[in-house]
Amino acid sequence: MKNVPRAIDLYSGVGGWSLGLRLAGIDVVASYERWGPANETNFKNNAHQAQTVDARRLSREDLPTDIDIVVGSPPCTQFSFSNRGGGGDIADGLEDIKQFLTIVELMKPRVWAMENVPRVAKIIETELQVDGRLAKFRHLGCATYIVDMSEYGLPQRRRRCIAGNFSIERLESYRATTRKRTLGEVVNALASEPVVDPLFGITIPGSDLTDHVLEDVLRPDEVRINRAKKTTHTVYNAMSFPDPLDRSVRTITATCTRVSRESIVIQTDSAETEFRRLTLRERACLQGFPVTFQFYGATYDQKLKMIGNAVPPAFSYLMGFAFKDCDADAVPSLRAASQDLNRPKPEPAETRPDRLGVQYPAKRTFRFAVPSLRLKSGVRFELCNDFSTDTANWRVAFYFGTSKEIMGLRLNSLLAKRLKRNMSYALAMAIASAVDEAHAFAATADIANMQAVWAHRGPGDTSPFMLLDMLDEIGTSLKQTITSHEDEAKALINAALRAEYGDTAADLPGIAKLHRNAALILSGLILGSAMNPVLADKCLVS
Repeated sequence: MKNVPRAIDLYSGVGGWSLGLRLAGIDVVASYERWGPANETNFKNNAHQAQTVDARRLSREDLPTDIDIVVGSPPCTQFSFSNRGGGGDIADGLEDIKQFLTIVELMKPRVWAMENVPRVAKIIETELQVDGRLAKFRHLGCATYIVDMSEYGLPQRRRRCIAGNFSIERLESYRATTRKRTLGEVVNALASEPVVDPLFGITIPGSDLTDHVLEDVLRPDEVRINRAKKTTHTVYNAMSFPDPLDRSVRTITATCTRVSRESIVIQTDSAETEFRRLTLRERACLQGFPVTFQFYGATYDQKLKMIGNAVPPAFSYLMGFAFKDCDADAVPSLRAASQDLNRPKPEPAETRPDRLGVQYPAKRTFRFAVPSLRLKSGVRFELCNDFSTDTANWRVAFYFGTSKEIMGLRLNSLLAKRLKRNMSYALAMAIASAVDEAHAFAATADIANMQAVWAHRGPGDTSPFMLLDMLDEIGTSLKQTITSHEDEAKALINAALRAEYGDTAADLPGIAKLHRNAALILSGLILGSAMNPVLADKCLVS
């Protein structure tokens, strides 16, 4: 009988690599992970030697012999664009990659692979050059590939860098054996009785399904915030809201909140106007874990982290056959390979989502673009608050330029007077009613208590979204009026920029875009400079 390949799993997390390889007929003899709850999860689900240890401290004496395969997922935190906008400590992150490659060099496996975020591909390619920080590992034959796991049967558009010396051609040949899967398949399967695992085909009673506690539906203000962050973000591309059920889902992340851009939000079954986030089990299934897999976290957030950071076993299963160089027609279906999977004992404690608190921080920030006064690439007028004084200062702010050079223009009473002084009588009369309407709203609005309403710390008659909606409505009206005064609008914009930036105004980035959208830009300048003095006075009173 042919020997079973032996593997080790470095930076193993909850054992996503290990489970997939085990189902592919590979003996994962040991794994190494420093976070105790993740290591406990790996040990209880995969039943192999799982050591709680920092992989950076491993030496040859700590490792088994006769290893054919080395896999692992060094931490991605320092490389991820979600960490300080991509400003993580690359040198520190490279220490884990160096350690992984050092162990590969020591073990001399037949084949090896490392998983990380897509950005790491370019970093590895650069550092493997002759003068790079990974140059001494050039002989390992490392190649980097960006893989979209939705092309391999995962119901998630998860793009990852897979680096190693395996055959990418063999892996790619398996795409023809899988089919595209959707978010709706997972949601509907877990809501059925009995539950039939949408990827692994395992059938269990609905009462046996764990980590499937529904979170409270999103409140109206949370729906509003989620919708804005996804569909009208001030910088990033638009997303769908809610997330569509008829396609694969966006990347499952390790952290998310009820009002984040990253949260996946779906409609509830009970009402078209009700929305909720995904359960832990829905997220785990989308990550390619079977319904029998249990997460031994003490809190809901720990389990979120375990799931979001994992390597999807449904993908690592195919990697296992690529390591063994199997033809596509010789790869059993995931369902056929999974029928002996059982839920480990003892079961972990059920962790419920944190109950939503009635209060937010007193200095809870608000920053949303006025929908009618925004353009792509970050050009926008936005309603925001700041705390440069002891109280919240509400104002309309204007930003333009480029992502690397963001400019602004002060919208104050001085600008309002300058615009009025330089404006033709015809245009002044045309916009007068809209400006009067804005002043009338501000005069009666409860601006002094708006921060208390936003932080859920006190009563008030006006919420920030009420003010934002008014700005949106009047912005639309002003644009329609100013459109027939295009040339004058450009001249007024130029005058405002010269007053702020002097002789350098003509060289500012993004001026051409302001001119192309002169009616929108002038509408924002007029509205913001008219509103801000009133808002400032009312904030001062508070």
